[in-house]
Amino acid sequence: MIYDEIYREYKRLENQILSLEEKINKLPQGSLVCAKNGNYTKWYRVIGNKYTYLKKENQTLAEQLALKKYYMLQLEDLLHERTSLEKYLIHHKLATEKAPRLLNLNSEYRPLLSSFFLSYSDNLQEWVNAPYNKNSNNPEQLIHKTISGNVVRSKSEALIDMALYQNKIPFRYESPLILNEITFFPDFTIRHPKSGQLMYWEHFGMMDNPNYCQNAYNKLKVFSDNGLIPSIHIITTFETKDCPLSSDLIEKIIKHYFM
Repeated sequence: MIYDEIYREYKRLENQILSLEEKINKLPQGSLVCAKNGNYTKWYRVIGNKYTYLKKENQTLAEQLALKKYYMLQLEDLLHERTSLEKYLIHHKLATEKAPRLLNLNSEYRPLLSSFFLSYSDNLQEWVNAPYNKNSNNPEQLIHKTISGNVVRSKSEALIDMALYQNKIPFRYESPLILNEITFFPDFTIRHPKSGQLMYWEHFGMMDNPNYCQNAYNKLKVFSDNGLIPSIHIITTFETKDCPLSSDLIEKIIKHYFM
């Protein structure tokens, strides 16, 4: 995905810049100016407006200042490249922040849009419309209303919900799944539009939180122990504050599994 690749490159540049700055700070103060004098080259150390001539016995200092100049030019190139990447990332963030306007489109529009997005078999349509016991835990977290008619807990779930709906994938939000007498509520329970096969989509949105991360892995282990294998029976997506889920990735996942 383009955004992820650019973000990784941006972070790589950040590390390179920090490393270069540390190296520069360890080198002697000032800069080096080399002046041609006939067949000879004179070295000058410049601090502010003061030029100090460096004799041959000061070659080690001249070498360090030459290395510093090399690092400074390299740093300048990296800073310029980082600025270019920042502009893309900021533009992408602004474009993504506009998504809730579409996600929160009033449900009154749903009947007018359904003919464009709903075209699976009657059996699957009945399954989508049939009542089921939704997750009743933490109802105050259900704050994002989607065009499908669902109300979900996060912006990322709203993006997944919208993409499934637009791509005519029959699904339920937080439908119960009982494993070893324990009731789970996968984010999305999905029926393949062609085969009707059941699949699940779990989105883990706080993977930079150690406790949340451990719970996510424990949950996936329970699923695996009961024959629900990630990437086969379960679609998984992950995000952190610095690496949010994108619409591009969601579309690629849907195409891979259902198109």
